[in-house]
Amino acid sequence: MAEAALRTVAPTGHEPEPEPEALFDDEFIAAGGHPTHVHTFHQFLHVPLGRIVVTALGRDHELSPSVALWIPAGIPHSARFDPDSLVVPETFEPELHHLPYSEVTSVNVSDAQRQLLLSRMRASEVTEEDPEVFAVLCSGHRDVLPLPQPTGRSASTVAGELMRNPGDPRTASEWAESLYTSSTSLRRAFRAETGLAFSEWRTRLRLNHSLQLLAAGHMVSTVAARVGFVSTNGYILAFRRYFGETPGAYVKRSATRTAA
Repeated sequence: MAEAALRTVAPTGHEPEPEPEALFDDEFIAAGGHPTHVHTFHQFLHVPLGRIVVTALGRDHELSPSVALWIPAGIPHSARFDPDSLVVPETFEPELHHLPYSEVTSVNVSDAQRQLLLSRMRASEVTEEDPEVFAVLCSGHRDVLPLPQPTGRSASTVAGELMRNPGDPRTASEWAESLYTSSTSLRRAFRAETGLAFSEWRTRLRLNHSLQLLAAGHMVSTVAARVGFVSTNGYILAFRRYFGETPGAYVKRSATRTAA
């Protein structure tokens, strides 16, 4: 897919500096990613296989099969691709589609969105400016953390149960015992299949789930308890470590962003 970027010229007397404003085509996108550039269109990026990292305005956004990214028109960004990653972009003209995000925004990928994107990959003819597609892709919850899904029997069983009940307090050893395996094997499976330690995977899941509860108006202490944190303070510390702000600040910022 051809993409557009821009290049500015430095004032007279200064050495021109490369800015993200030149046209480039598919050959511009190297196997490992592409340098900073700017689109004149809104872009939705999904990674059904592998992982990529998009950097925009000094912040890294990690994409995986469970997390996609909206990049509004006009925002400089670059990308790094893992080997064998499959990147699925969808583009929309700003004049035709009002994007509810003014900044680069991570969103979760629902089953409906995933099926839609994959079906469009298989289609012989694709209508890029489809308002129904745009509406479906705008329906994901924002700001989620990347959460690769395990594929093996034991780890995927645990992951499925935790996704249904993030507050389940069982340790890796207790999960392993219920599945007639060792805790070492279960931990190794999570690490090998998701790239994350079991505790890290579970923390990300709980924090992602907590975003929905915060958006629904629940108190921070209630949210902390429901997603499985032992204390409210522990939840706040974890939230700030991953999202760069407290849950209270996040709620206020989200309210301002929604109002805008």
